Amino acid sequence: MQNAKRPAPNDQQDGDERKSKKKRDPAESELRRSIDMCSKHADAMGAIEIYDKVVAEGKMSFNQYSYNVLLYLCSSGATGSLKRGKSGNSERQKSNAQEKLTNSVSDEQKVHSNVEVDTSEEVVLTDEQKQLCLQRGFAVYEAMKLQGVPPNEATFTAVARLAVAKDDGDLAFDMVKQMAKAKLSPRLRSYSPALHTYCKLKNIEKAFEVDEHMLAAGVQPEESELEALLKLTADAGLEDKVYPLLHRIRTTVRGLSPSTAGVVQQWFESSAGANAGKSNWNSLPSQETVKAAYESRGGGWHGLGWLGRGSWEVKPSELDANGVCQECGEQLVTIDIDPKETVMFAKSLSELACQREGKSNEFKKFQGWLDRHGPFDVIVDGANVGLFNQNFGEGGFNFHQLNSVVKGIKEKVGSKREPLILLHHRRTRGGPASSSFAIKILNKWQETHAIYTTPTGSNDDWYWLFAAVKYKCILVTNDEMRDHLFQLLGNDFFPRWKERHQVRFSLSREGPVFHMPPPYSMLIQESVSGSWHIPKSGGEDVSAPVKWLCVTRTGQPNPEILKVEEKLNHLLAGAGETGPDSKPVEEANSELKQT
Repeated sequence: MQNAKRPAPNDQQDGDERKSKKKRDPAESELRRSIDMCSKHADAMGAIEIYDKVVAEGKMSFNQYSYNVLLYLCSSGATGSLKRGKSGNSERQKSNAQEKLTNSVSDEQKVHSNVEVDTSEEVVLTDEQKQLCLQRGFAVYEAMKLQGVPPNEATFTAVARLAVAKDDGDLAFDMVKQMAKAKLSPRLRSYSPALHTYCKLKNIEKAFEVDEHMLAAGVQPEESELEALLKLTADAGLEDKVYPLLHRIRTTVRGLSPSTAGVVQQWFESSAGANAGKSNWNSLPSQETVKAAYESRGGGWHGLGWLGRGSWEVKPSELDANGVCQECGEQLVTIDIDPKETVMFAKSLSELACQREGKSNEFKKFQGWLDRHGPFDVIVDGANVGLFNQNFGEGGFNFHQLNSVVKGIKEKVGSKREPLILLHHRRTRGGPASSSFAIKILNKWQETHAIYTTPTGSNDDWYWLFAAVKYKCILVTNDEMRDHLFQLLGNDFFPRWKERHQVRFSLSREGPVFHMPPPYSMLIQESVSGSWHIPKSGGEDVSAPVKWLCVTRTGQPNPEILKVEEKLNHLLAGAGETGPDSKPVEEANSELKQT
């Protein structure tokens, strides 16, 4: 949170917040509490009333934190995106305004967050209320500037979201540019309002200007932004922009959302898609050239542009256990991970862990322990396994379940080494750990150096992830690794590593069932023949087969396009009598564009 007494240009951390509490007078504390309650309940109207009352009384003024919460609520109300948090979700609303980040997360929270459920409830405002939020949001921003309260990234982002409500992409983009002048680092959420607005307005030039600005600032777009750009360019029939965008999606998104997959399918089924690469149909690269490019890039894509001729055939498909498409027979491949990337990733992971952990020396002790007792073939997220399916009345940490999974995965991979279990130390004391079985199994694991207990105040995610990366081994966990810790790791290498190393599990009466990494990469793949395979997001059911789109080129032009082209050619042949600008010719051209 922000320091209420001394507004700072960047988000403050808990330390400054604690220091300021003693200095805050009761009236200011009550104002802070009231604003936070409005944030919790997504009450934009209530926050505006509080602001008006404070201004009318003139006894105190809003600080940066309160202004940002108010601006966030106004921008959310104006764009129709207000959401009220449900049970235990109050912090989520506040974090949207100020992004208070914490490192310590309970095991129970992590287990229940494996399935990312939207527990928020949409708040419906009338058009008049949305308009009021828009007007008052801009007025509040002007008052903040007049008062001399320095804006931070959250401030500029909220104003950019206000600009979205009135389809003003230029203003939204200007907010990002002002951040640079204020020496603030923009985030993806800072760019997203401008980019989405320009895409909505079909302003291709400005949308890609935002995209270029974002990349130059070191900010990587995610699926939502790439989907917007893809739809914009696909609708405009810009094959030279669609192709690189598909590859950007390939490197960023593993399973495409239904909406993104829909945009991809519409492109391939469109007349522009059918004509993609037509200018090169008489000089397509040789199979040897394509194969060489394919292999040089590690497989999965060649990057030489649209191959083949004619319209595309898009069919739903699945892959067999070996990664062979059941529709076209294409063998999908595993995209190799550069060993140098893994080493660099392990190094950055270690540095991040030491920075973010409260006691960096504890993590260094763990690294030393690994050097003495490693290597390992399997790492087990003990908390995730022991608490799996235990969220019922009498459920609790299950040592029998953990032991079953540990024994099962060792047998599954045929390793002589014991798997390494990472578990918070409090799980080894009292409660379920007091049972005779738990005491016996814990002693066995300790004696064989098969368990490492993380200390108080530590986030054991850092520990099991680092161990798995260091030893390039598999990691047994159902954790989807979506929280802030994993967002720090970026969206390029980490998803690729996770895909190749994470082993998910389920439980049956016969024992644990392991879902090993597939023998192919779960991402868009472009073959040497010019065909495409598009993975669709499979949700949370790890046992369900992933659905794919199989896209192959028929070698034949779209028959509907041929029919219209024939009609147009016939009309043009008689243009000497009717003229090239005659009504029939115009109608045929219009029909061709719509086909």
